[in-house]
Amino acid sequence: MALVGPSGCGKTTTLNIAAGLDRAFEGSVEFGGREPVLGYVFQNPRLLPWRTVRQNVALVLPKALRGGPLVDEWLAAMDLTGVADEYPTRLSVGMARRVALARAFVVQPDLLLMDEPFVSLDEPTAQRLRALLAATLERRPATVLFVTHNLREAIQLADRILVMAPRPTRVVAEVPIPVPRGARDDAMVESFRADLLARPEAAFRVLA
Repeated sequence: MALVGPSGCGKTTTLNIAAGLDRAFEGSVEFGGREPVLGYVFQNPRLLPWRTVRQNVALVLPKALRGGPLVDEWLAAMDLTGVADEYPTRLSVGMARRVALARAFVVQPDLLLMDEPFVSLDEPTAQRLRALLAATLERRPATVLFVTHNLREAIQLADRILVMAPRPTRVVAEVPIPVPRGARDDAMVESFRADLLARPEAAFRVLA
């Protein structure tokens, strides 16, 4: 599910509430059963510069699992095996983003929170990482809440889009995307985007 809307409408706050990071929040979050295992990919990769790539990924695991196969499995899945012993300052921005993805998936999340994870990347790099994310979710499914300002990105990746309005924060529209993800080529994405922006409801004006 992608959350879209203007700056300041509460998208990141929604993720932080779901993650239990917003100490000012008063209320409850219902997960429909047991509390899920969470993974979180922030806008900034937030890698510790004094730890290697492998150590950054392993850090989120219980100590008993840090030396096991999970870390190497996810480094390989993100094509990071060759830089496993490098420090973050030696990585490109795209590589650092892949480390953040590996760190989020290594905990085997039920719920993956992603806050504009591909922002500031050039479009070819961002597109490669979107494809990597989609392929990874095919292999290792998880429920995803994905914040983005990029409507094309939301259409390309999400099964549903929630449109959020400026304060007071609220969901003003829910848009299902019935086209299978593998069939969403550039033409389909642009056509779907144009249809959304052309809708007469006020909710869709915030996307322009």
